[in-house]
Amino acid sequence: MDPGRKRRAARRLWTAVAAAFALPLSMLAVGPTPAQAAGVQCSVDYRTNDWGSGFTVDLTLTNRGTDAINGWTVTYGYTGNQKLVNGWNGTWSQSGQTVTVQNAPYNATIAAGAAVTAGAQFGYSGTNAAPTSFAVNGTPCTGAHQPPMTVLTSPRPGAVYTKGDPVPLAATAAAADNATISKVEFYDDTTLLGTDTSAPYALSASDLTVGSHSLVAKAYDSLGASGESTPVGITVAAGPALVLSPGQLAVQQGKTGTFSVKLSTQPASNVTVSVERTSGNTGLSVTSGSSLTFTPSNWNTAQQVTVTADSSGTGAATFTASAAGYAKATVTVTELAASKTYDARFLDLYGKITNPANGYFSPQGIPYHSVETLIVEAPDQGHETTSEAYGYLLWLQAMYGRVTGDWSKFNGAWALMEKYMIPTHADQPTSGFYNASKPATYAPEADTPNEYPVKLDASVSVGTDPIAGELKSAYGTDDVYGMHWIEDVDNVYGFGNTPGGSCEVGPTASGPSYLNTFQRGPQESVWETVPQPTCDAFKYGGKNGYLDLFTGDSSYAKQWKYTDAPDADARAVQAAYWADVWAKEQGKGGDVSATVAKAAKMGDYLRYAMFDKYFKKIGNCVGPSTCPAGTGKDASHYLLSWYYAWGGAADTSAGWAWRIGSSHAHSGYQNPLAAYALSSYADLKPKSATGAGDWSKSLQRQIEFYRWLQSDEGAIAGGATNSWQGRYATPPSGTPTFYGMYYDEKPVYHDPPSNQWFGFQAWSMERVAELYQQTGNARAKEVLDKWVTWALSKTTINPDGTYQIPSTLQWSGKPDTWNASSPGANSGLHVTVADYTNDVGVAAAYAKTLAYYGARSGDATAKSTAKALLDGMWNNYRDSLGIAVPETRTDYGRFNDSVYVPSGWTGTMPNGDAINSSSTFLSLRSFYKNDPAWSKIEAYLKGGAAPVFTYHRFWAQADIALAMGSYAELLE
Repeated sequence: MDPGRKRRAARRLWTAVAAAFALPLSMLAVGPTPAQAAGVQCSVDYRTNDWGSGFTVDLTLTNRGTDAINGWTVTYGYTGNQKLVNGWNGTWSQSGQTVTVQNAPYNATIAAGAAVTAGAQFGYSGTNAAPTSFAVNGTPCTGAHQPPMTVLTSPRPGAVYTKGDPVPLAATAAAADNATISKVEFYDDTTLLGTDTSAPYALSASDLTVGSHSLVAKAYDSLGASGESTPVGITVAAGPALVLSPGQLAVQQGKTGTFSVKLSTQPASNVTVSVERTSGNTGLSVTSGSSLTFTPSNWNTAQQVTVTADSSGTGAATFTASAAGYAKATVTVTELAASKTYDARFLDLYGKITNPANGYFSPQGIPYHSVETLIVEAPDQGHETTSEAYGYLLWLQAMYGRVTGDWSKFNGAWALMEKYMIPTHADQPTSGFYNASKPATYAPEADTPNEYPVKLDASVSVGTDPIAGELKSAYGTDDVYGMHWIEDVDNVYGFGNTPGGSCEVGPTASGPSYLNTFQRGPQESVWETVPQPTCDAFKYGGKNGYLDLFTGDSSYAKQWKYTDAPDADARAVQAAYWADVWAKEQGKGGDVSATVAKAAKMGDYLRYAMFDKYFKKIGNCVGPSTCPAGTGKDASHYLLSWYYAWGGAADTSAGWAWRIGSSHAHSGYQNPLAAYALSSYADLKPKSATGAGDWSKSLQRQIEFYRWLQSDEGAIAGGATNSWQGRYATPPSGTPTFYGMYYDEKPVYHDPPSNQWFGFQAWSMERVAELYQQTGNARAKEVLDKWVTWALSKTTINPDGTYQIPSTLQWSGKPDTWNASSPGANSGLHVTVADYTNDVGVAAAYAKTLAYYGARSGDATAKSTAKALLDGMWNNYRDSLGIAVPETRTDYGRFNDSVYVPSGWTGTMPNGDAINSSSTFLSLRSFYKNDPAWSKIEAYLKGGAAPVFTYHRFWAQADIALAMGSYAELLE
């Protein structure tokens, strides 16, 4: 896909670069290209999860050589009576005490520096000593040197301090493999506070600013390895404050709960703190701790307040602690029905996620992609955010409203999104010059980044935009009401494209800042992107800003451009639907009606995702010049495509703007629940003349799309396109079609292939299951019956409650050409599971799918598996920040990947990083070298062990909490 387009207006030539590849946020890039050299060198990392009578093994084989390993067999031995039960990601066998693991067909090749992981389950009695040696293809293999373990023991998570008071930091650190600890560094996010070289490791920080802080300890050992602690969030208050923990508390009927109280700073004399219920549910009362006395000696020792719930009421109440000279503090306590264990879990997780000290949110309240900063996925830094994260925030706050009856937070989340993620008129100042009869100028998409820049071709006919006029008539504006897909919340890159109209303010802006990345074809992975501003004023980059990296023209105009990720906007509509349903059940529909109306408006504009990129006719569209231009709705495929985009001149006197849809539709982006809501649910029907009708047709088309793409086994294949290779090329002979659109096994992006991630299956089928649960849609049930049977057959629940679900899928064959009156059986379309995972975010979405399906169908296995997945992550993977599991990131070997920049092109990033033909992913992002986790990457790039991270992604934590709440509503 090349997103560039150009159009002649009056006396100037201009270029609009717009559409990004908004990758799914958990889709990880693949490992490095194999190098060529001789010798077999390797290490084996052996990890277990032991429950006394059995255990699971994760065996990670890392290729330490410079040649690829083509085919591998690992052998090792036990000293006890361990017996193999089953294995995965390889062929496992046992002879006596010797265990052999042979590669599976899909993981036989291990690139230089890359790793593969295989797993198995064993039973045993007595002792379970780990093996001491391993061999790979008969060659002895050393164990990977383990990084030091580091724990930040002070301060405690959620602690509150008064500005100017010292914050005591303390850490424990232990080295492995007979190494010793050389030093411990203490960080505030990515800022180094200080270093201690001898135990006990400690630091006093007295100059922290008012607000939230994420503190990390990082230990180094004598062998050069390092390891950082889990972040600990604290708050620094402007003055003396009362410290209450937790901020959210659930108490079931007839039971009690407690929260703690202490002071943020030492008083000169005794302080009496009063605690009382100040609003809300009268069924909750303080039964102990209503008056607490703190002295100059015990001010920092927590005292407990007990809240008792009556036997019949439900709902939330606010309890306020107050004392003379101290800022008041509150705790929200929610009384739940005696049976609602999973709602209690939801509130527990909600409290961790929304606690400002835990690091999920910026000072403005914007959700970060992750608490951790060093993470490369679709966002290339953890403190970026996406429209996806805003959608999950809305859904999280909708569920909070269901549980507590408080809808102010849902309304506040929409207002936050509207302020920071939906471009205002000042951000799209020339949208009024848009000409619906000439939406944009055609440019072909190229296959690889090195084929860019590309030329635009004004000779290719484009269709007319049939909805622009009715949208303006309905809402009285030419501005587009949709979210841009990505934002640099802390302005790490320094573009300073601040929402509200400030174009390239620069590094001095505090953030947030609009950002863009993907622009150059399906092979451009996150590792190959050039970050660029959404409002390009030529202040950074080269002489034409960043525009001439994407289009090759004789002159350029300063301009703005935004890209919408339709699945995220649809998720926002989905959240609004549930908010409206739940609020009405409580008799509070009026509390959310204004926000729900805004969701209907967003859904109206979301129809731009239903159109071919250049509004050409749908079906058998071959040849840029021979594929006819559309004349209305004949340019709509009625599916949710990969993006829509819009842009225009930065100069308000320039007089041009453009809009495009997308020709590529991915199965994972569809949302039939949102289509149902926008077509049939009164409060969400759009105001435009044809909006509801379009969404009604889209609902039917999306369900047909799933049926067309359903493999013989039950999984859903990739998608379809109206523009083969993004340039209306001729597809291979025999390519199946869906209403004339061509089957595309891996639509949109290829590194990694977009059809492989099981998360797309879980996300997408969850929406189908919600539709089915709400409406009983028979065609949705038909798709779900087959999909659930397949997914359950690939799911393992271990005796200790841990689990394995599909991770990477491999595809073969093709679907039958679609026949709406007699759909084919797709006997030639097949899927296999290449490897498995315990990913908590995907497992949560999968559990929700099973819960919604089971609640309507009565399927006992679906319901019990949903419960087992939720119980498994709750009992095995909780930590102070939420629920998370370690991840081995072999793809981080790509930090030094080259980023294509044409020879002779030179420029600079806002921080001074050079952009030229020698650029790499890291050279454009030198800020990573200051990240506390950087040394793990540095060691890996020098041949060390693949780094292991435990990430707390906002979307995943929200999805886990939502899964708990959904299970409580549907099945508890």
